[in-house]
Amino acid sequence: MNRQTSIGIIGTGWVGSSVAISVLHQGIANRLMLSDARPGLAEGEAMDLRHGSAFYPAAEIDSVDPEGMLQAQAIVIAAGRNSRADQSRLELLRDNATVVRDLAARLRSYQGIVVMVSNPVDVLTALFTQESGLPPQRVIGTGTLLDTARLRQALGRELGLSPHSIHAHVVGEHGDSELVLWSSASVGGIPLRRWPEWGHEREARVAESVRTAAYEIIRRKGATNHAIGLATAALLRAMLREEHRVLTVSTLHQGACGVRDVALSLPAIVAGDGIVRVLEPGLDDSERLALMKSADLIRHSVAGLKAGA
Repeated sequence: MNRQTSIGIIGTGWVGSSVAISVLHQGIANRLMLSDARPGLAEGEAMDLRHGSAFYPAAEIDSVDPEGMLQAQAIVIAAGRNSRADQSRLELLRDNATVVRDLAARLRSYQGIVVMVSNPVDVLTALFTQESGLPPQRVIGTGTLLDTARLRQALGRELGLSPHSIHAHVVGEHGDSELVLWSSASVGGIPLRRWPEWGHEREARVAESVRTAAYEIIRRKGATNHAIGLATAALLRAMLREEHRVLTVSTLHQGACGVRDVALSLPAIVAGDGIVRVLEPGLDDSERLALMKSADLIRHSVAGLKAGA
């Protein structure tokens, strides 16, 4: 990497530390800055990661306050409380909104890209955008990026194929109202619904496994962290290396697919300035209705947050 590329990570718990190690292994940044509400934790993570420097591309690792990240190309927000197996992501909202409001106030002068990972990611992406005043294209939630990866992995297992060969997307909320775009899913240019022995009953089963995947992991180990760390690193790489990749990420929309003033995931082209363009995939009638319901659910959560403020 020829130029200085720096990334900040706010929140160095399960998720933030997995983002950090994924970033280092992929050589995305040559400076990594860590911050946490518990300064000792960020310092300890920085020390631990530095000790492994012989095993990843050269990078400087420091622990700093959020204000020390203002010159970074990207800041990842993984701060706040994790979800529990017995609660939805939206139930996390009140606690984590307080954290995000504070960070938005501290980062109002920031000129780079903010990647929101904390849950509920869609509501917090919109909240940070509104509270910070940053342009929506520079505040990006990981959204259904991981859900889409889970879908492709599940379909690969069903079909006996590599997930890399499957083109299918999960859009909407990163949560219970997410939806799979089955009408446009394909393998090698062949619509999935024309694949031999594929049927509606398999769609329902796969979609349910994707929707509940996080709950199943949390029930067993207490948190999800490795896959979202990899997904976040892939998003950072796509932006900082100007790859112009199409990824399902969350941002505050102003009309795409009929969604307005709500952050949720749709396929988008991402590059160095953040979101270059939001794409509007073809939706059948049931998918369009499901997307509107997902938007309404998120909008209701935002309204409840304002009412309780």
